[in-house]
Amino acid sequence: MEIQKTLNGTTLTVKLEGRLDTTTSPKLEEELMSSVDGLTCLVMDLEKLEYISSAGLRVFLAMQQIMSKQGEMIVRNVNETVMDVFDITGFADVLTIE
Repeated sequence: MEIQKTLNGTTLTVKLEGRLDTTTSPKLEEELMSSVDGLTCLVMDLEKLEYISSAGLRVFLAMQQIMSKQGEMIVRNVNETVMDVFDITGFADVLTIE
């Protein structure tokens, strides 16, 4: 999985490409945890994310909890496959998806 981060003031945009699963989610969590201090907005761009597992969902939930205390987290460009996972798991009701 590739992770591309762009910081603009207190807004961090994170673009994910590939598969977010048990192998790659620790790397994403580490990247996000080291970048989240001082942010008011975290944008997760999933345009090129092909797959998300329960391990990936756990990272999203952790980030949602952190960002709800200091700003907001927005999920953008969700493809049909990943959206199905969000719908089935109830994450579509928890996350702000644009």
